[in-house]
Amino acid sequence: MSNEKQNIALITGAGRGIGAATAQLFASQGFLVVINYKSDHLAAEATATQILAQGGECVLMQADVAQEQQVERLFAQIDQLDGRLSVLVNNAGILKPQSRLIDMNADRINELLSTNVTSYFLCCREAVKRMSTQLGGQGGAIVNVSSGAARTGSANEYIDYAASKGAIDTLTKGLSLEVANEGIRVNCVRPGLIYTQMHADGGEEHRVDRLKTAIPMQRGGQPEEVAQAIFWLASDKASFSTGSFLDLAGGL
Repeated sequence: MSNEKQNIALITGAGRGIGAATAQLFASQGFLVVINYKSDHLAAEATATQILAQGGECVLMQADVAQEQQVERLFAQIDQLDGRLSVLVNNAGILKPQSRLIDMNADRINELLSTNVTSYFLCCREAVKRMSTQLGGQGGAIVNVSSGAARTGSANEYIDYAASKGAIDTLTKGLSLEVANEGIRVNCVRPGLIYTQMHADGGEEHRVDRLKTAIPMQRGGQPEEVAQAIFWLASDKASFSTGSFLDLAGGL
C-alpha cells in the first residue's frame, strides 16, 4: 500500500446542479469529496447520500464562501481531514431574476459580485496556501466554473451575472500565471445552456427549452457533461493545461 495521503477535492456549491454532479464524479474516482453548501442542507445531504450509496467518501461542510472568516474556517476544517487538498472546484454562484441594467440596484449587484467573484478569490487564496510547492505543498489543480454568459453578455436578462463570470475568466488567467511554477494548474470551464435549477432562480425555469433551438447541437447540456470536463481539467491527463478555457455550450 502507498503511504500517500488520500486526495481531497473541495467543491463549492455542491448541493445541486453542476456542483452535485461534479461531487459524485470525483467521489467515484476515489477522492474524498468536501461538499460545501451555504444554506440548503437537505440538497447537500442528498448529494452525500448518493455518493455514499455508490461507495464513495464525502463530508458536508457548511460555509458562505463569500465571507472571509467562513472561508478560513472551511479550510481549517479541511486541514483536519486525513488527506491532502489536491483539487478545488469553484462552483458556488447565484443568479438574480432577469432584469435590464436600468432596473438593477446596488444591493443586487453587490450581493451577486460578492457571491460569484469574491468567493472564488478567497477559496483560491486558501487553496494556493496549501497547494503551492513554494509553501511546502505538493501542488494541485483549481478549476473555476465560469459561464458562456461571460462571452455573450446576457443582455436584457442578467448582465450582472455575465460580468461576474467575465471576472472569473480574468482571475483564471491571472492566477494561472502567478502559480504556474508552484505546481498548481488553474483552468476554467464555461458552460452554456445547462439543465440546472439555476434558471428557476432567474425566473424562467424552462429557459433552456426556450433557447435550445439556437444551439447548433439543438439541445441543452446536462450537469454530468460539465462535470466530466471539470474532472479532466483537474486530472493528470490535463497535466500541461493551465490558464485554459473549455467551452461547453453545444457550439454556441
